[in-house]
Amino acid sequence: MIHIERFVEGNVVVTAVRGRLDSSSSPKLDEFLAEAPAGGEVILLDFADLSYISSAGLRVVLKATKLARSSGATLAVCCLIPQVHEVFDVSGFSTLIPIHPSREAALATLA
Repeated sequence: MIHIERFVEGNVVVTAVRGRLDSSSSPKLDEFLAEAPAGGEVILLDFADLSYISSAGLRVVLKATKLARSSGATLAVCCLIPQVHEVFDVSGFSTLIPIHPSREAALATLA
């Protein structure tokens, strides 16, 4: 089960994801991110309450990153728990996507 919430803080569109991001839930996030504003905006994926991410979830994050870049938007991630951070590190995503330790740190950098 996954819960997704979107809100705006300053010029940053924050998408908070809670639950597990796996093959059954990743299509929901994919659809949600496809509706995200694009064109110079800043998109922050807040994964503070994300307990698990699978390769299917990583594909959605990668797709969103590519879409953001192609439209001139910026995409970043914040608040990874250690297990999810390890998946980002092992998969090489840590070098592709800016990762911030907290939402506050991300907003201070991105805003």
